[in-house]
Amino acid sequence: MTIPDPHSLAALSENDFGTDKPREECGVFGLYSPEPNDLAWLTYLGMFALQHRGQEAAGMCVSDGEKFHVEKDLGLVTQVFDERRLDSVRLPNAHVSIGHVRYSTTGSNLRFNAQPLTTRTNKGILGMAHNGNFVNALEVRREMLLEGALFQTTNDSEVMLNLIARESHMNLVEATAAAMKRLKGGYACVLMNRHTLIGFRDPHGVRPLVIGQRDDGAHAIASEPCALYAVGARLLRDVQPGELVWVDRDGLHSLMVEPRAPTPCAFEWIYFARSDSQLDGIDAHESRIRMGEGLAREFPVDADIVVPVPDSGIGAAIGYARQSGIPFDYGLYKNPYAGRTFIAPTQEARELKVKMKLSPTSAVRGRRVILVDDSIVRGTTSRQIVNLLRDAGATEVHFRVCSPPITHPCFYGIDTAARKELVASTHTQEEIRQLIGADTLAFISERGLREAVGGPGLCLACFNGEYPAGTPLLNDVDKLALEV
Repeated sequence: MTIPDPHSLAALSENDFGTDKPREECGVFGLYSPEPNDLAWLTYLGMFALQHRGQEAAGMCVSDGEKFHVEKDLGLVTQVFDERRLDSVRLPNAHVSIGHVRYSTTGSNLRFNAQPLTTRTNKGILGMAHNGNFVNALEVRREMLLEGALFQTTNDSEVMLNLIARESHMNLVEATAAAMKRLKGGYACVLMNRHTLIGFRDPHGVRPLVIGQRDDGAHAIASEPCALYAVGARLLRDVQPGELVWVDRDGLHSLMVEPRAPTPCAFEWIYFARSDSQLDGIDAHESRIRMGEGLAREFPVDADIVVPVPDSGIGAAIGYARQSGIPFDYGLYKNPYAGRTFIAPTQEARELKVKMKLSPTSAVRGRRVILVDDSIVRGTTSRQIVNLLRDAGATEVHFRVCSPPITHPCFYGIDTAARKELVASTHTQEEIRQLIGADTLAFISERGLREAVGGPGLCLACFNGEYPAGTPLLNDVDKLALEV
């Protein structure tokens, strides 16, 4: 985990915080094939399917039992792995591979922090890809530094890898289980050596992890089922909270390392998971429809049209329209080629950045609009979208949000910004309404969100400050120290 430098915080400005959304976490992917296979290509496909989870860096490791090839760099999957680079990790007799797409929640967005991370141990070369955060990594890192450990990166993933590597008297599975017991937080990881693929998940199941199998017997472990389908695998099941699974020449194995206490992150269903994903038995698209239905029951309003903020507001807008009987329509067009945009240096540039991505359609002209979005973080983008609709002729804009107000930072792998930057932490709901310029504003209740997602208990820490998997030994105003 990044060692905090309080002097670096003073240099951060509003422009450094990127978009007005919770930033993506990371995506992990792993394959074990009992027969030689083109694992580099299959891993590329799995990573591409998970691109929505991390768009700053990409990398993969591939092994045939003897060679261990690694390639990683900053950029999207298609940018990092051109034909030449993909060929460089192709091994004709490959059996095991892992891949990673990254958004930097801990550790700077620098090339040396790109994953998978690798290290040489008495268990051979290890490679690891990690989604989430270890909340006690900083204190464990300090202890290890005092004991003579060396670190090559500034992210918390290397702490886990070093813990595994140092257990020289244990085999790989035993050492990984011991490290799981030492580190706390919300995480899902894939780990490999030349002969084995491992996947493991925190006891609260905050971050998702699933297992699939191809018809040729190859097993895949990934952050979401969409990555399984991309490589022709069928979903077998979720990795259970606190479970460690591994695949080798003898097949799939499982070990429950810590007792289950499931509280998966609510934002997986609100925003992060692809709409075709099912996590912990709960369908993302159907959950979002139920959120919209709940919003319509809790906060009805007389209007002419229900408009989603694409793409993550679409499911909830469908639900709101169904429950209310008000027609659904696409009042905003999203440019599919905009991608991730630059950090804008001026207010004018920031407003133009939004217009690069979204533009209103004629459907809103002369209409009273119910605008449905997944969340409001700082409110800046929400204000600009409301202005877009008004400029296009909307007579009223009623803003409905399918998450409760975000009042606390996340320590489990999502960048929701420092608490002082969260508009709902420093403003009343009426003040937020005035700030974004909406005629009315309403957020779904925590109860409504729980009912919409269903299933196990949920982590709602960013809404209520109750952190099921613990917090770092820093108060939340120092949150940004873990992000630089």
